Amino acid sequence: MNVYELIQMVGQNVWLYGGSLVIILGILIFVHEWGHYIVARMCGVHVEKFSIGFGKEIYGFTDKAGTRWKISMFPLGGFVQLFGDTDPASSRHSDKVEDGEEIREMTTEERKVAFFTKKLWQRALIVLAGPGINYLFAIILLAGLYLSYGQPVSPPTAAAIMVGSNAEKYGFQPHDYIISIDGKNINDFSDIRREMMVALNEERHFVIERAGEIIEITARPKKVTMTDKFGFVSSIGVLGIIGAEKGILVDEIKSIDGIEYNDKQHLIAVLKERMGTSFTISFKDEENAEQAIAEEEGSNQKQDDDANSIDALIIAPQADRNEELGLVTETTETGEDVLYLSNLEPELYVSHTIITAVQSAIREAYTMTVSSLEALWQMVVGIRSVTELGGIVRIGAIAGETASQGIVPIILLTALLSINLGFINLLPIPMLDGGHLMFYSIEAVIGKSVPERIQEYAFQAGFVFLVGIMAFANLNDIYQLIS
Repeated sequence: MNVYELIQMVGQNVWLYGGSLVIILGILIFVHEWGHYIVARMCGVHVEKFSIGFGKEIYGFTDKAGTRWKISMFPLGGFVQLFGDTDPASSRHSDKVEDGEEIREMTTEERKVAFFTKKLWQRALIVLAGPGINYLFAIILLAGLYLSYGQPVSPPTAAAIMVGSNAEKYGFQPHDYIISIDGKNINDFSDIRREMMVALNEERHFVIERAGEIIEITARPKKVTMTDKFGFVSSIGVLGIIGAEKGILVDEIKSIDGIEYNDKQHLIAVLKERMGTSFTISFKDEENAEQAIAEEEGSNQKQDDDANSIDALIIAPQADRNEELGLVTETTETGEDVLYLSNLEPELYVSHTIITAVQSAIREAYTMTVSSLEALWQMVVGIRSVTELGGIVRIGAIAGETASQGIVPIILLTALLSINLGFINLLPIPMLDGGHLMFYSIEAVIGKSVPERIQEYAFQAGFVFLVGIMAFANLNDIYQLIS
């Protein structure tokens, strides 16, 4: 997609891309700040301002408790200003109060509702409430989705192995069922994708079930560079395992074990004879292999390096899954013959009780957090390129694309972004909630607060760092879009 096609696509769907971005970010920012707000109120702290966005106020009102609720011009964040703080970042505090044109000392009653007068655990709890409620919100979304629709699960089985891939090199076979990776239980094929994407080219230990036997394999995925339809680049690990899918068209098959078949009926007859055995198929068009790779990674991405192209698969289709092969009127809606590779259904919806839905949602939130932490550490040590950092431009592209797919993907994306927002705010960087918690931890150890001047310098440095990261991420997004 060139830049002109991109501009045309976004221009035709400006409300979809822009609207979905504003709505999702608005909800997540409100949830985050409401966490700070409600816990501050519970701890007896007066909240002066609750703002969605920064800059000039567009709309607002003051409630009975004296809190100014407002929407500001730049909706790329928000803040809750607590009584006694001199700025929204809580980098400084003062016991002075502006009373009209007069500046006076706080009264005894006012000091009782000031943030800086509260006990250490109360201040820490108020700060922690923002990221905490982001996680809680994501868990509620996921649990609600699992209860309403069921949890979509694709079995962690190898429907096929890519010829020439690392999966073939390390001895994986069709229908291997992956039980765990590095001691982490695998319940869904997406768990394999996630583990490999983060692993890049690092070694992983697999426990698999093969024909009723437990086998252990130590394997290393291959690090490849992927580019999506918008031009955003990311590095992922590709092992070469194809998950349970809906099938491949017989018309796309070029050869079986290197022997080409020009007659379709002859090809189908050979496929039926080979049911239950392992053999290799190649495709007439290499794009079919690229599509298989994209399906393994769960995206519409393509590999940038042509050396990674694979146009053949090792398969072992089962007779009971292909009983209708050759009966085109019964096989697909389009009337084309389909060969099913997996021995299991490609997707199941697992029903949940409230308890199991919450448990699964918590597990998913934990897994996402660990993956984010691993990816961030890889950027720090240089294993993963910092050009994979995405800003508001990339989030907008993802939000718009997801919004076109329906309500379930939107809920999943909102939950993912909520977890990421909570995770990022817990990082020990001054200006973020994690920076405040870092200073509170020091205060708990040394028995007194860190000098305000030191905190102020730290927050200024944190502000410069965050602005630089945001600028880099968004400029990087724009560069990748137009390059």
